[in-house]
Formats: sequence, structure tokens, C-alpha cells
Amino acid sequence: MTSDQIRETFLSFFEQRDHLRRRSGSLVPATFDSSVLLTTAGMHPLKPYFMGLEAPPHPRLTSCQKCFRTTDIENVGNTSRHLTFFEMLGNFSLGDYFKEGAVELAWDLSLNGFGFDAKDVWVTVFEGDPDLGLGPDEEAIAAWEAIGVPRERIVLCPRSENFWQAGPTGPCGPCSELYLDRGLAYGTEDDLPGGENERFLEYWNLVFMQFDQDENGILTPLPNQNIDTGMGLNRMALIQQDVETIFDTDQFVPLIDLGKELATGEVDDRALRILADHTRAMTFLIADGVVPSNEDRGFILRRVMRRAIQQGHRIGIEPGFLPRYVDQVVELMGAGYPELVSERDTILKWATAEEEGFGRTLEAGLKILEEHIAAGSLDAAAAFQLHDTYGFPISLTQEIAAERGLEVDEAGFTVLMDEQRARSAGGAGGKGRVGGAADVVRSLSTTQTEFTGYEHLEEHTSVAAIAERDGVTYVKLASSPFYAEGGGQVSDSGVIACEEGDCEAVVSGVVRAGDDQAVTVEVRTGALKAGERVVARVDRQARHATQCNHTATHLLHAALRKHLGAHVRQAGSAVRPDKLRFDFTHGQRLSPEELQGVEDDVNTWILENHPVRAISTTLDEAKALGAMALFGEKYGDVVRMVEVGDGSFSRELCGGTHVRSTAEIGVFKITSEGSSASNVRRVEAVTGPAAVTLLREHDALLRAGADALRTTPEQVPDAISGLQAKAKAAAKAQQGGGGNGAADAATIAAGARDVGGAMVLTATVDGVPGKALMDVADRVKGQVSGDAAIVLGSAVDGKVFLVASVAPSLVQRGVKAGEVIRIAAGITGGGGGGRDTMAQAGGKDPGKLDEALDAARSAIESALTS
Repeated sequence: MTSDQIRETFLSFFEQRDHLRRRSGSLVPATFDSSVLLTTAGMHPLKPYFMGLEAPPHPRLTSCQKCFRTTDIENVGNTSRHLTFFEMLGNFSLGDYFKEGAVELAWDLSLNGFGFDAKDVWVTVFEGDPDLGLGPDEEAIAAWEAIGVPRERIVLCPRSENFWQAGPTGPCGPCSELYLDRGLAYGTEDDLPGGENERFLEYWNLVFMQFDQDENGILTPLPNQNIDTGMGLNRMALIQQDVETIFDTDQFVPLIDLGKELATGEVDDRALRILADHTRAMTFLIADGVVPSNEDRGFILRRVMRRAIQQGHRIGIEPGFLPRYVDQVVELMGAGYPELVSERDTILKWATAEEEGFGRTLEAGLKILEEHIAAGSLDAAAAFQLHDTYGFPISLTQEIAAERGLEVDEAGFTVLMDEQRARSAGGAGGKGRVGGAADVVRSLSTTQTEFTGYEHLEEHTSVAAIAERDGVTYVKLASSPFYAEGGGQVSDSGVIACEEGDCEAVVSGVVRAGDDQAVTVEVRTGALKAGERVVARVDRQARHATQCNHTATHLLHAALRKHLGAHVRQAGSAVRPDKLRFDFTHGQRLSPEELQGVEDDVNTWILENHPVRAISTTLDEAKALGAMALFGEKYGDVVRMVEVGDGSFSRELCGGTHVRSTAEIGVFKITSEGSSASNVRRVEAVTGPAAVTLLREHDALLRAGADALRTTPEQVPDAISGLQAKAKAAAKAQQGGGGNGAADAATIAAGARDVGGAMVLTATVDGVPGKALMDVADRVKGQVSGDAAIVLGSAVDGKVFLVASVAPSLVQRGVKAGEVIRIAAGITGGGGGGRDTMAQAGGKDPGKLDEALDAARSAIESALTS
């Protein structure tokens, strides 16, 4: 049975038994869930149903979910079964059948679907736990015995093995696992399921969610008893295909063979397995919108990619191999996961860019690492240098060191990292508990608030409930016109006033809980009471400005994809009344021409006065129409699609509020473009009155400049060019036409190249000593377009002179002139230093000047692409 057949056998079995088949959710969890960075279990996308935040589309569900876990990443390649990316088959009951039904279904599919002999299947059940106040799971034991499993093949296991809980509090319950007895060839008579042995192979876990655990560890029965099961598809493939390891199954053999084909050095199973697993994971993560970076899920992706690159390098695979693996994964799994096919070009782009970027520093970093290993020590400073300068994740350094019998001072490395974060004022905020805001909403009332804000901005309604939590007043309305923050759009503001009597409250925020909501208020006069009739009014001016900015982000997204390519995807946004911010995946700074083209297209679409429509349709139909589904959003089977014009240039799945036609936006003006994170760019812009105000300010500045130059606004550029020419001529005359003037700044500047959205330049300048070289760097900086990192070197009378100049914006991205210059100077046998933005050094070995400049460039590129 192939992996595809296993998947279909499972899903069709449950579909025929009244389970609704659900497509796999994204590897990126929905934005409401900040508890994890990536989807780790089959039930993860269904959490809102299990937690009561949303009503399920059907009480019985089944799915094959893409999952990713890093907990055992170091074991990948060392064992026969560990993976980072895997598929989890599952059937779920939400208040429908319970233990008896789950057991009957699992037994039926095991025997009649997957062809197991009944005498080879063993099961484990929860043995009880005095701390929980629970005895053995007699209900599960009875269910297994009722279908014919002998008592001797039902094994009791402790809480550590057979009791599931999502965390220290919340839903939990006993579980029962199914094992296949592979016979005495794999073990002994004394082996039992749940023990450390190869004889019994676990293939299915049935979780019986029947309790809620409080902070004191007390269990209370849940009002609805649920079933959550999980069967690893790859584990079942190992059984069905009768092979020794997961890497011998049909999804992996072509990837293992590809590694053998490409390798030119000594090949080992560990390297081939890491390459197979990590390139699968990489391909699926990028297809779901993750891009390599140094933050959160982007860092996880970068880690697996760089592990794969390092392993490929170790067995002699020529650079440029990741795209070969991508194509193989798409060929193997594209039928089951069509997003791999549709996103193939984007996956290839990011795979190629990361391999090229890390490849530039891998050799230099490995050389430094080998030097430390040869010396017999690898201290925190060395590990930090490898991370900060050469882009080596600490885990990769530890792994390579461990292979050579050395340990890394991880505690010292962490201290150095913390110091760097403090200097950069970096660091991410903590992750919130899932459902925290929803708990407040649910505690107010069990009746869901009806959102009416798409249709009108004033609502005569009633107060369903009111409560105060931690000094904040929450009001739940029967129906509400206030939009709750979501999809990047901020919450509405406004007022709630009593229909009769003198009471008024200002709405300061709206808390979302699935499709439900509550507003936070500041009571100005009187008092709001439950059951009272009120008028809820949205601030019309703020809502309209927000709508203009939201529709403008859709137009901006379309224009960016038109000018930069289909790899551009939204990576975050903030839509407010005063401005908009749009983050998107792209690895380079936008040129002035690209920015102008994007801005022109958006304004053209505004002037063409296209209608803007919100259409309710199925998710499949929306995708067939080319609608963009956004990063980190969760969608049901029926979605809201916002279409501009005929939809030929903009269709997006969106729950936000929008203008009725693009002309309402008035005008669109980009105010800034820069880096938000590695491989993520950020555009900020204004529309409508805010844009008009900005343009008027620009006009005033231009007139002031013209007055200072004693010319007209139209002639300001020519006047400035004239002054620059005079200054250049004066500088040349001052130099006397000799020595330092030999260095033509414009010619040197022409060698600058874009790396990660910044200009990088390293160059040799003949015959220019110390201070004069610094002057040359200043003139070159003025000739380079955009923020730049510049390193110049010169050899005079057997001595080496080096200078580095780094723009402040690049210092914030980790490029520091002092650190770069020390690396270069060290290679030439010298030293030096300076500030983060400017540094100089000297050296003794002119023969190593080119090597020193190459090392400087590698250090800069590593910082910009890490």
C-alpha cells in the first residue's frame, strides 16, 4: 500500500461513516493561537471547536494534517523513525461518539482497511493515577473486550504514557494506543507494548477528552466528551510496505536516491536522512508562507535549511542542490498537496537564495570552527562569532562539535546573545495563552453577539452583559456595529449611549473570540446596565479612513506582486485610520523605479474608480478564482472574498471593512520602504486627507528649498547639481590632482551590489594610505545609491590600510564596522577598530588583502541575510 493509498483509505473509511473530510490546515497556526509557532498535531487546527470558541461544521470530522516538530530534530538521521515534518491522520468526535465508538471504528479500520490480523493487535489503556484521583480506565477496557480483544492483550500503562493533556490546565483525558506485534524476530517473550522495544510498534493513539483540569490539578468532567485520534501516516507506511525504516518508504526512497546520486564524497545514512527529511520540511514550510529569517518560525525554517546545506556540503554535493530536492518533493507529494505545485516558483526562489547566502559564509565559518576544534576548545565567544558573523545557528555548532567530542559553552553563548539583544533593544514579547481574550467574552454571556458593522455604523441594541476585569470594563451587546481587531485592521472606536436616560460610554476597544465579541468601554456619564436598550455608534470618520487604508493594502499587495513577482506574500499588516503598514516576503530593497511603479499602479486603480465587493463563497471556489489566502489566517469552508473591479488584479480572502469604490481612497502615497526582518520588507503609506496633508508639506519644503537657492521649485534639482559640481571641482583642486585623487569614487561605487536590500561594496584602492583612504570612503559613500556597507583596502610600502563605513540602518540589522574591520585586519596580521558606523585598521601582509576583503564581505552578507 503506497502512502497515497494509506491516506485515502483512512479518509474515505471515515467519510463513509458520516465524518466530514477536512483539508489539511496550514503549518502556520491561525493568528488567534500564539501558543505554538507551527502546527504540531492533527487536532491543532480544530482547537477552536474543542475549546468551544467556534461551532464545528459537523460533529464528526476526519483529516490528514501537515505537522512539524523540532523537539527531536537532533535525532533525525540517527534513528529509523524520527522526522521533523510528518502527516497525521485523525478522526474526531465533538460531543458525538465516545470511547466505545472510537474503539469500534479503530478496530474495524485496522482489520478490514489495513488488513491486520486480530491476534497481532495489542492495546494499552490508562492504569490510573492517585494524584489525579483516577483508577484504571475500565470503560476503555470494557470497550476493547466487547469487540473481542482478549484481556491479556490489553496492557495497563502509567499516566506518562496513556494520559493526554494540552498543558498544566485545560481539556485532558486518558488515551488508548494500538500496537502491532511484529513477532519474536524483533524482541523477546517479555516485551510488552509501551516498553522500550522494537517488537511492538505503536500506530494509532485514541485520546478520550473527558476532563477539565484546573490550576490545582483538580479534574472535573467536561460537558461534552470528545475524541481526538492520531495515526502517523509514515509509521503506517513502514508497516504496510514491510520495510525496516521510515526512510525506506515510498515518500523517502527517491530523496535518499537523489542524495546518493549527487554526493561526490563519502556517503552515510545520517546525512542522506537529514537531507531527505529537512528538504521535505523546507518545501512544505515555504509553500505555507514561511520565509527564512532569524525570528520565530522563520528561524526554524532557516535552521532546517542550513542543517541540510551543511550535510550536503559534508558529503560533497555541489552547491545549488536544494532546488533539485524541491522538485523531487513536489513530484512526490504535489498530488496530495496542490499548494506545492502552485507555490513551486516561490519555494525555488527562497531555497536558492538561502543556499547561496549561507554558502558564501559556510566555508569561512567551517574553517574558523575547525581551528577551534583543532585547539581542543570551543568557548562561548567562538560560538557567538560563528552565529553572529557566519550565520551558524548554535545548534549547528553544537552538532558539529559533538561529532568531534567537544562541548560548547551554551550558557556563555546565551549571555552574549542576551547582551546583543539588550544593545539592539531587540527581543520578542512573550507568547500569550490561547483563548485568553475569548475566556473574558465567554464568561460574560453564552449568547453570541451578532456583528452588523458591514451593513451600517449605528445599531439600536441592548446590553447582554457587563463586567469588570482587572480595571477594564467589558460590555457584551446583543448586536454590535463595532469591528473587532483582526486581519491587521484595528478595532473600531465610538460610543454607546442609553436610549433613555443620561448614560454614555466611549468604546476604546473590541475583543474578538472567534465570531463572538465584547467591547471595552470607559463610562463617561451614568451607568450601563445589563438588559438596557442602547444606541451603539461607530466613529464614522475613523472607520472610513481605516476602510480607505484597508482597501489600499489590497491594491498595494497586487501592485507589489505585479512588479516584484508571485513570491510576494503578505507577512503582516497594520491598518489604522492614520496610516497603513504592509509587510511582505521579498529579499531585496525596492529600487526607486519599483517603488514609483507600485505607487503609480495603486493611484491608477484608485482613479479608475473600480467597485469593491465582498462576496461570500466556498473556499475551493475562491482559490479557483485566484484569491489570495493570507499568512496565519484560519478559513472555514465558506469564506468572505473581497474583489476589486473585475477581480483581474485583486481578490483576497478578508473579513475586514472596505470602501465601496476605489475612488473613495482619493490618493495613495508611500512614506517609507525598508527591512522588517530578514527576507521581509515593510512599506508604510498614507491615503486620503493624510496623504494630501503630506503632499502639501512636501510642497512647502520644496518652496523653502527653492527660496534658499534663489530659484524656482522646478529648477531646484539643477541648482543642487550645480552646487555639487562646484564642490567636487573644489575638492579636486585642493588635492592638487595627485595621490588621493587617483581614486575615482564613482568608478569604485559602481562595484556595489545589492544584498538583502542593502548595498555592499568591498574594493582595493591602489596607493592610498590611512587618513586619505577614509576620505575616499566618504566620497564613495556619496556615490552609492541607498544605505551601504563599504570596506576599502589599500597596500602602501608593505603596509595594509583598511576602512569600513556602515549606514546606521544596517547597524540595526547587525552589520557593525568595528567588528567587520577586526575580521579583515586579523587576516592581514594586524588590528584596529572604531565605531559601529566607521572603523579603520592596519595590517602587515599585503599579500592577504584580497582574502581580508573577501572575509569582510562574507561577514557583512551573513549579517544581512541571517
